[in-house]
Amino acid sequence: MQITDYRFGRIEIDGEIYSSDVIITPESVVGGWWRRTGHNLAVADLDAVLSARPDTLIIGCGYYGRMQVPAATRSFLEHKGVRVEVATTADAVRRFNRLQRDAARVVAALHLTC
Repeated sequence: MQITDYRFGRIEIDGEIYSSDVIITPESVVGGWWRRTGHNLAVADLDAVLSARPDTLIIGCGYYGRMQVPAATRSFLEHKGVRVEVATTADAVRRFNRLQRDAARVVAALHLTC
C-alpha cells in the first residue's frame, strides 16, 4: 500500500481517494473508520488493527493532532507486542510510507481531519 496524497479530510491510497478516517493493513484499506468517542482512541476502536496482527501501528491523530491516544490504549497494544507510533496524520503518512517498504506488518490508523 502506498499513500500518494494526504490533506485535511482527504487521503489517496494506491490511487483510491478516501474522505473519511481509514485503517490501512498490508492486505486492505478499511474506510469509514470511526471511534466510539470521537477524538479519543480506545481499544474497542481497534478491531481491524488487531485482526491484522501488526508489528507496528502508526496512529495519525489528525491534521492538527487533536485525537488523543490514552496511556491505557497504548499500554494494551504494547502488551500485545505491537510497537506504537503516534504523530500528526501528515507525519504518520510519511512514516507509514517509509516503514511499510521495509516491514511487512505495518498498519496505520489515520484520523483525516482535526
